[in-house]
Amino acid sequence: MKVTPIPFKKRLGLELFSLWRDSIVRQHPLQYLFWECTLRCNLSCVHCGSDCRKISQSPDMPLADFIKTIQTIMPSVEPNKTMIVLTGGEPLMRNDLAQCGQALYDLGFPWGMVTNGLLLNKKRFIALEQAGLRSITVSLDGFEEAHNHMRGSCESFKNALNAIQIIAQSDSDVIFDVVTCVNQWNFNELVKLKELLIETGVKAWRLFTVFPIGRAADNKDLQLDAVQFKQLFDFIHDMRKEGRIKADYGCEGFLGNYETEVRDSFFFCRAGITVGSVLADGSISACPNLRSNFIQGNIYKDNFMDIWNNRYQAFRNRSWAKQGDCAACKYYKYCKGNGMHLRSENGNLLFCHFNRLKEDPHAF
Repeated sequence: MKVTPIPFKKRLGLELFSLWRDSIVRQHPLQYLFWECTLRCNLSCVHCGSDCRKISQSPDMPLADFIKTIQTIMPSVEPNKTMIVLTGGEPLMRNDLAQCGQALYDLGFPWGMVTNGLLLNKKRFIALEQAGLRSITVSLDGFEEAHNHMRGSCESFKNALNAIQIIAQSDSDVIFDVVTCVNQWNFNELVKLKELLIETGVKAWRLFTVFPIGRAADNKDLQLDAVQFKQLFDFIHDMRKEGRIKADYGCEGFLGNYETEVRDSFFFCRAGITVGSVLADGSISACPNLRSNFIQGNIYKDNFMDIWNNRYQAFRNRSWAKQGDCAACKYYKYCKGNGMHLRSENGNLLFCHFNRLKEDPHAF
């Protein structure tokens, strides 16, 4: 595919989507709430956005504290339409994870989790499912050499693949996908990895690229060059046409003519608009990958819904982001300055997907 020009029909779709997005911004319904339930992790990934350590200095948030916050939210939302996603760190480091899920389920909230799969076995998966688990994402970053290099553990690939097999081969109706961080170590094995996932029974595969925050900022060799970057989107586009596995690119970045070709909808950074988060220390933010300067409050001194309704201005009015490369970009009205997690402490854009695509000499 070509990155530009964007045909008239797609430009019209972008215009209509922009009007709908502006309406959602005004309403800002809380639809997803991430709970950073622990900062502990059993891996040391070279691309970790949160830069967690195996033994965190920050203790896990007590379940009772988070439930108290959820109870204050309940009068303002429809619980069955607000998804709570447990993240970390590694959520399975909490021995009470099933209890956490059950408490949310008892209050009427669907809940899910993101895991590296290292600690997931059949018994534990069944316990989580019985506690109301509705969705689970397992990370797999290539075959053994590539994945173990990324994850810093010689056991990681084996255990992650075992976790994927347990879920894929179960009779569960839990929504399940595999997520892969595409980088220089695994780029050339994506075709074989696709076949492995299909053979294992995986129905949905989400791919994303490394962004320069956390440890990844010090591992620039993980990033794809411009030609590889465009080839990745062609690969995803072709998989979607093929229909053997549902492939999607992550939710970040305006992609020009690839919009709606490599994921189901147009780009929309929902951080602080429909997505909020409670971090391990009680901080109220949006996506857990955001920097501390985007924190809006803290559950130990603020009411979450008061913060949600009356702050988050930087998320909902993105005029401040029209600077640098964005200032003269004719697609700014569709992109609004990329994902919030790709903004530095000073608000500068760290990475532009559209510009990287245009660097490929075959992009036009």
